[in-house]
Amino acid sequence: MIEAIVAFFTPEIIAQIVTAITGLVIFFVAYFVMTRLIKSLLSRKLKPQTALIVMKGIRYTFFVLVVIYVLEIFNINLSALFGAAGIAGVAIGFASQTSMSNIISGFFVLTDHALKVGDFITVDEVSGTVASVDMLSVKVKTPDGKMVRIPNETIINTKLQNVSSYPTRRFDVVVSVAYETDLRKALEILKTVPGKCPQVLADPEPVIFCTSFGASGIDITLGVWLNNSDLVAVRNQVFVAIKETFDEAGISIPFPQLDVHMVSQ
Repeated sequence: MIEAIVAFFTPEIIAQIVTAITGLVIFFVAYFVMTRLIKSLLSRKLKPQTALIVMKGIRYTFFVLVVIYVLEIFNINLSALFGAAGIAGVAIGFASQTSMSNIISGFFVLTDHALKVGDFITVDEVSGTVASVDMLSVKVKTPDGKMVRIPNETIINTKLQNVSSYPTRRFDVVVSVAYETDLRKALEILKTVPGKCPQVLADPEPVIFCTSFGASGIDITLGVWLNNSDLVAVRNQVFVAIKETFDEAGISIPFPQLDVHMVSQ
């Protein structure tokens, strides 16, 4: 066994290994320096998700060049490998139609500028913050800390909601009042709620309107404007303010009730 190993490591093989290691060290040092410079340049010129795709393209190209370099040092026939890859590529091509569709869709996602890293989006009932935009998919982090991978084709073919596109948004809450409640009084009292919520914006003005005649009462919608980062705080402030204001005014919020009548026979 030892003799076979010694026989394998001829002076020529040792020279090839040393050459390969030296070349790889030079490659990786150059790659590290170049990527730092390119990343700094791209961060000033391009959007974050576009810069991310460019950096990944550079990384893949680098590894392909390294593999070709090592193979040529050891005198491996690349034409034979490419021939075999061509035959296998036909079979793989049929099996990777979905991947190609996602790659093509990825270019549309990038050029459409409908989302970027850091945006909070909803796609196909999945909501979360965009963590990365890749060639095949968009990865989002859900509010409960899960990573969800959404194929780019789904992004293109499904209605996308991006609540981070604009700095402010409107939050609507529907509250019911009993049918015997003075509706005009309820609307006037509800107008005081936004002023009790510190993080609700005064401009644009809140909106209040009757929504529908519900099963248990009349539904009223209160819409308040807020900064995107304040959503959770504003939700809590609005709900607390509505409950406290209605309690002070003696207005009850109805809930479904079931009357059971017993009939004796």
